[in-house]
Amino acid sequence: MISHNHYDHLDLAAITRLEAKFHPLFLVPLGDESLLRSAGATHIQEMDWWEVKQIPLHGDVTFAPTQHFSARGLFDRNRTLWGSYYLKIDGVRVYFGGDTAYSVHFAEIKSRLGPPDISLLPIGAYEPRWFMKGVHMNPAEAVQAHLDLGSARSIGIHFGTFQLTDESIEQPVIDLEREKQQRNIEPAEFLALKEGQPMLFSARDL
Repeated sequence: MISHNHYDHLDLAAITRLEAKFHPLFLVPLGDESLLRSAGATHIQEMDWWEVKQIPLHGDVTFAPTQHFSARGLFDRNRTLWGSYYLKIDGVRVYFGGDTAYSVHFAEIKSRLGPPDISLLPIGAYEPRWFMKGVHMNPAEAVQAHLDLGSARSIGIHFGTFQLTDESIEQPVIDLEREKQQRNIEPAEFLALKEGQPMLFSARDL
């Protein structure tokens, strides 16, 4: 599932390796099929906002809006779509938020598709706010998105790997913990895992 075509979210070398090893189905926003084909991918489906695709293992996936943008150069801004994915597989609902600013789309997703069991929400790359607010949430906004979605659990993503913006690389986790305390969010309700840390959820956790 490709959320948008920015270089840190759509790496063509990775697409080539995935195609060679797994020949997977790539779900991509409208306009990105030709880019993936240039990397050797052959099993590709473009999706528009609110479009639903049936997938194996008794489920479906909906491509949903986000507040972001697309571009891979100076002259192609917003010529392809961007978004998030809502999966329903064997009764479990998982939301992948992609890259996004805080917006009304979280409440709309809950209204249309129901509250997720687990949401993957970006919490990093948010300073300075005057510049980043329109494209990336900060941890406080991510907590509000978690509440808007009515998600049983959320996991922070999009932090801790690269120094992308002005906040320190560890600041998203610090800010998330502070916001959870201020909003009376239980520690395990919104997690920020270390890179490579596994987490197993059972039905009773959700």
